Amino acid sequence: MMMQKVILGTRASALALAQTELTRKALERAFPGVEVAVETFVTQGDKKLDLELLKTPGGGKGLFTKELEVALLDRKIDIAVHSLKDLPATMPEGLEIAAVLERAATADLLISKVNGGLDGLPLGASVGTSSIRRARQLGWLRPDLRVAEWRGNVQTRLRKLGESAVFSGILLAQAGLDRLGFDTASGQIGFEGYDFFAHSLEDRMLPAIGQGAVALQCESLRAEVCSMLEVLNHKPTWHAIKAERELQRLLAGDCTLPVGVRTVCREGRIEMKAMLFLDGKREPVKAEASGESPESVAAIVARGLGA
Repeated sequence: MMMQKVILGTRASALALAQTELTRKALERAFPGVEVAVETFVTQGDKKLDLELLKTPGGGKGLFTKELEVALLDRKIDIAVHSLKDLPATMPEGLEIAAVLERAATADLLISKVNGGLDGLPLGASVGTSSIRRARQLGWLRPDLRVAEWRGNVQTRLRKLGESAVFSGILLAQAGLDRLGFDTASGQIGFEGYDFFAHSLEDRMLPAIGQGAVALQCESLRAEVCSMLEVLNHKPTWHAIKAERELQRLLAGDCTLPVGVRTVCREGRIEMKAMLFLDGKREPVKAEASGESPESVAAIVARGLGA
């Protein structure tokens, strides 16, 4: 019997709410007449704004998900809507990712005050990010850059960049900016009177595991919820994500290592490229593989990375 009402759980940021709105519309298209409600949560990651994620093991994974997962287990919500890259490799017993929405663009963007992309940044320029993966890739591509912690939601980060007299740019995910309505394709974005250049680093950097994907998490025992989410599940994204999360598992659980991955699923075939930065090494280890099985592709790449 189909549920008459579904409660979605989400963080309260503008981006999280935009992703939840995508989920709500998908549910209503698939199940006309169902009532969809939204409950918002403030996570530990939202509260601990002074936490330096660049110095935190695992980059703070799990800090943005625990409250939603507790609400699922307490059945205060039916579905938790996550940015997949926020989810640790393992999750509480009894919970699962039951579906993913179609993946958005996976590229990182350099949002800067000067034109010319990464090569256009002045010698020794300061760039902000809270991602260990981005910091290590930047240090490899441009060793002269000064990379520093940069926290907050998308709007806060853009505002801080505009106000800063020191920083030349920051790195953000294209998917998040696109979902918030910014015209990233134009190469320029404006925010609160500030004008920035937006340059894709798709050809220079590999994205995070799960980047650009929205994960729909639920309690495994709730068959009625799982069956609804199966209708929403985007299969090409699902297979790509399955490979990436298997690689994450093989790289020591919560993937505390700075790893970048790009995975494409075409006509049932998975193609994966990855790079991993080891402690004390500036140059990354690289590996790639292709095949039909997410697990086998991930295993080959993991071996190539030394796992």
